Amino acid sequence: MLVAGIMSGTSADAMDVALVEITGHGWKTRPRLVAFHTMKFPAAVRHRILAVAGGKAVPAGEISQLNFLLGELFAEACIAACSRAKVSLRRLELIGSHGQTIYHQPRAASFCGKPVRSTLQIGEPALIAERTGVTTVADFRPADLAAGGQGAPLVPYFDYLTCRHPKKGRIALNIGGIANLTAIPAGGGPQDVIAFDTGPGNMLIDALAARLTGGHQNYDAGGRLAAQGKLSEPTVARLMRQRYFQAPPPKTAGREQFGAAYLKRYFIEEFGSSRRGLLHALATAAALTAESITRAVAAFVLPKFSVAECIVSGGGVRNRFLMAQLQARLRACAPIRVLPSTAIGVPPQAKEAMAFAVLAYQTYYRQPANLPSATGARHPVVVGKVSHAGR
Repeated sequence: MLVAGIMSGTSADAMDVALVEITGHGWKTRPRLVAFHTMKFPAAVRHRILAVAGGKAVPAGEISQLNFLLGELFAEACIAACSRAKVSLRRLELIGSHGQTIYHQPRAASFCGKPVRSTLQIGEPALIAERTGVTTVADFRPADLAAGGQGAPLVPYFDYLTCRHPKKGRIALNIGGIANLTAIPAGGGPQDVIAFDTGPGNMLIDALAARLTGGHQNYDAGGRLAAQGKLSEPTVARLMRQRYFQAPPPKTAGREQFGAAYLKRYFIEEFGSSRRGLLHALATAAALTAESITRAVAAFVLPKFSVAECIVSGGGVRNRFLMAQLQARLRACAPIRVLPSTAIGVPPQAKEAMAFAVLAYQTYYRQPANLPSATGARHPVVVGKVSHAGR
C-alpha cells in the first residue's frame, strides 16, 4: 500500500510529506520511503500557530478557522509531494496526518472541578480527504490518552519496526522542536522499549536564532551562530536540576514546558538581548539540549541495558555545534556510537512523516500502534480517526 505521512512539529516551520510503500502486518510491517517533500508554512500562518500553541488567548472562531486552513494546506502539501515525485494521486491509498499540536496536557489538571487530561491537534482531516480524494487518518493521540497514557510518544512504534537489532542495544533519537528517544535492548520485544521526551530539542535554539537575526532566520543553520557564543556550563547545570529533567518516564513535553515563558525566564533574562548575550544564550541552549539527552540516557536507559548505537534524526542533525556537544557528552557517559538515521535507511528529516504513514496504515487495518511501555497506557489501542474519501 502507498501511504502519505504528513508531519508538522512543534517548531511549526514546515509541513513534511513522506510517500511510503508499506507491506506486511503487525511487527512484520516494512516501510520503504518512495519520496519526501517539505513545504514551508506561510509566515502569517506560522505566526498564528505559534501564538495559539504558545498559550495566547484567542477566540474559538480563530482556532476553528486555523483548523480548516491547516487542513487545506496539508492537502496542498500532499498533492505537491505527489506531483513532484510524479506519483498519481490515484496511486495513493491512504494518508496519515499528525496535525499541528496546539495543546497537550497529559497530566491531570483541575478544570470545572474535575481532573482533566487533554490533547489537541488541528488540521481538519475531512478537508484533506475531500481535496485529495484519499481516505485520511488523523488525531492519533487521544485514544492513548483515554487509555491512561501520555498520548505520546507514538513514534516508538515506528522506531521498534525499523531500529531493533538482535545483538545491539540501540537508541533512536529524534531532535525536533522537542527531543525524544526510543531505547531498544538487544533482541528486546516491544514491551522492553523505553521511550520519552528528554526535553527541548531545537525549540529554544530556533527562538533565539530568530531573535538574534531579527526574524531573518528561523533556525541556527549548521550551528554557526552558536559556535560564535560561549556556553555557560553553570547555567546548564542549574537548569538540569529542574523537575522535568529529574522526573522518570513516561513523560512528554512541548511548548507548555519549554516555550516562550521558559525562554524569557532562563535565557533572555539570564544573558540579555545584546548580540553577544544572544550568541552565548544560543550556545548554552544547544548545550542544554545535548546535556538533557545525555543525562536521560544515563539515568533512565543505561541502568537497564547497554547501548551500542544512538541513531539520530530530525532537524538537529544539521546543527553541527549541537551534534558535537551531543557526541562529546555521550562519549563521556558511555561508549555509544552516534550515527545519522540514514544508517538504517531513514533520512533524518523524513522519519516522523514516515512514522505517521505507518501509524495510519495500522489504523486502517485496526491494529494497535501505541507502545504502553512508552506512553504509560493501560493497554495497546488502535490510534487515529478515519475520514473516508468520496472516491
